[in-house]
Amino acid sequence: MIPTMSRVLIIEDNEDVRTMLVLKLQLEGFDVVGARNGTGALDLLGRQAVDVIVTDLFMPDKDGIETIEEVRRKYPLAKIVAMSGWQSAQGPNYLDVAREIGATRTLRKPFDPDELVRIVREVL
Repeated sequence: MIPTMSRVLIIEDNEDVRTMLVLKLQLEGFDVVGARNGTGALDLLGRQAVDVIVTDLFMPDKDGIETIEEVRRKYPLAKIVAMSGWQSAQGPNYLDVAREIGATRTLRKPFDPDELVRIVREVL
């Protein structure tokens, strides 16, 4: 059973994507807040609790990997969904890295917003 009005934090530097994800989750009955990078998200987390954190991995200022690491130190029980569309042919798979450092689930961009809703409900 999903808690009534579970709060979700969307961390995404692309304003259009962030707005779309916030609106989609709000339409599904979630209380949603957004941040444009990890620095803003960690500031917000210091002032209000959230049930699920959804973070992009590649952002300016404080990226998703740094954000996940810091969230894990400060909020070890946090539920984190990492999302990214970037993939390197030779380098590491950053979604795997995110999972290794503490992401609860990962999601490769582009994705159907309904898939995000399903995953958020699943981790709750």
